[in-house]
Amino acid sequence: MRKLGGHFVEAGPAGRLDEHHVVGVEYGGAAGREPPHRLALGFGDVADVACSHLRYEEEEAARLGPPAVEYGRRGHVTDASPSTVPPTIAAISPRLSGITLIPCKSCHQSMRRGVSPAYRNPHTFRQHHDALTVRMTYSEPPRITVYGCGPDEAVLFRELTPRFGVTPTVTDAPVSEANIELAAGSRSISVGHKTPIANATLLALGQVGVTYISTRSIGCDHIDVEYAAGIGITVENVSYSPDSVADFTLMLMLMAVRNAKSIIRRADAHDYRLNEVRGRELRDLTVGVIGTGRIGAAVVGRLRGFGCRILAHDNLPEAPAEYVPLDDLLRQSDLVTLHTPLNPDTHHLLNRQRIEQMRQGALIVNTGRGALIDTEALASALESGRLGGAALDVVEGEEGIFYADYRTRPMKSKSLLRLQELPNVLISPHTAYYTDHALRDTVQNSLTNCLKFESGNRRG
Repeated sequence: MRKLGGHFVEAGPAGRLDEHHVVGVEYGGAAGREPPHRLALGFGDVADVACSHLRYEEEEAARLGPPAVEYGRRGHVTDASPSTVPPTIAAISPRLSGITLIPCKSCHQSMRRGVSPAYRNPHTFRQHHDALTVRMTYSEPPRITVYGCGPDEAVLFRELTPRFGVTPTVTDAPVSEANIELAAGSRSISVGHKTPIANATLLALGQVGVTYISTRSIGCDHIDVEYAAGIGITVENVSYSPDSVADFTLMLMLMAVRNAKSIIRRADAHDYRLNEVRGRELRDLTVGVIGTGRIGAAVVGRLRGFGCRILAHDNLPEAPAEYVPLDDLLRQSDLVTLHTPLNPDTHHLLNRQRIEQMRQGALIVNTGRGALIDTEALASALESGRLGGAALDVVEGEEGIFYADYRTRPMKSKSLLRLQELPNVLISPHTAYYTDHALRDTVQNSLTNCLKFESGNRRG
């Protein structure tokens, strides 16, 4: 049984609807009365009935009188024979017998000419999804499959989807060929950023009718966007509060310049002596910001309050900072923070050569993507004393490690262990984005993007 709202009924094989048919049922809604209760039947061997009112009670069907029914495939009637309808309806729910068939005028005319073959295919771009008549405004709730959904996200999806009129299928498993059937019937899916999506999985998604992927992240580096576009799947990211990452970035900066890791470790071991290395103040430093999009610009705004000199590098200079070429920024900055997307042009943006250009004892903060930095070159520069420290919320090769518990099993990443052993390296598990505000933004905007795509697809 598939739940499509507050009321659900499952039909047996006798209640099968032809693939190119959809039935909408409307109770009440006459002038001066309460809004109508709308039901919709789905496609395939099992037809679903759903009520858009979450508190729907079956007794209301009798109270509101005989229903009016509009019968068709996503906006167009494809069979005008009333004799075929009552058995199907009765097989699903005896309450829905005695229906009235209301084809729209355009469909009535088209039925005389014959139905276009395009409307016999349940998944085709040629179908137009207009309302059947002015009375029928709802045919079937958009179905969105949500993959890689953590418990906290699931709470928000359950809270928000009724407001959006969406029927979600939610799983905590990342999308893969093994669970592709969960996306059947969904043109839009929402995915997390924690697990890369293989091209074979994208191909399988396309084969079951998915044409849109909303990734609940700002970056799309876990998806081959070009390959997806080549097989007819649009991929888009979501926006969320830049303050979450910007705040975390400033925290890492302050911890790095004050040697916080060493101080906390000594205090945990009950060594309360002053550190051998004194901290520095941000106002005395030059901070280089690489990438000044929404997050980078928010970081710049926060840094201005500390009174430090701010250098910036971006192809689109918009933040209130002194923009300079990348090489100049690296040579002049005491601290460099990364906020640029990861793509082929920015992979290992800080490689061995560029790290060698940086000031002696400079600090690096990365809350962008791990592969922006050549990890081997970074570790070598830290171990030699060429760099003074690093604060990393993202690490190259973090996939499969971050968000997992390795307390009782061996760590697979030697490079991560190498960095963590250094006293001047702070590492957090890709958590800069993780605030209540940003998480709500992420879920809400993913739903919004899916519905915008659905709406545009229906118009086109």
